[in-house]
Amino acid sequence: MNQYTGEAISEADDIIQSIGRILSTRIGTRVHRRSFGSRLPELQDTPLTPRNAILWIAATAGALRRWEDRIRVERVRLSMQDGASGRLTLSIDGHRTDIPGKPPISLTIPT
Repeated sequence: MNQYTGEAISEADDIIQSIGRILSTRIGTRVHRRSFGSRLPELQDTPLTPRNAILWIAATAGALRRWEDRIRVERVRLSMQDGASGRLTLSIDGHRTDIPGKPPISLTIPT
């Protein structure tokens, strides 16, 4: 179910919605599930140094490995969007684990 409209969505769209929820939730903010979420919200305003880029990638891969078992993350990339906005883009490549034989998935998420 779409979290904003309440309409039915596909399984693939549900996975994308779940990934967004996981990555945007600060660890410790869910009352009955304190460990849910990722470290990305706390990293959001850090300068893009090589060390921080590794932290972003590790936080993404670790949170998805723990909380979204319908995909197996194989690669996470971080890139700066064109222009002076200073916005980053996360690219996530992986495979669906819930349905054998599905083609690889690739997502790009602006942060």
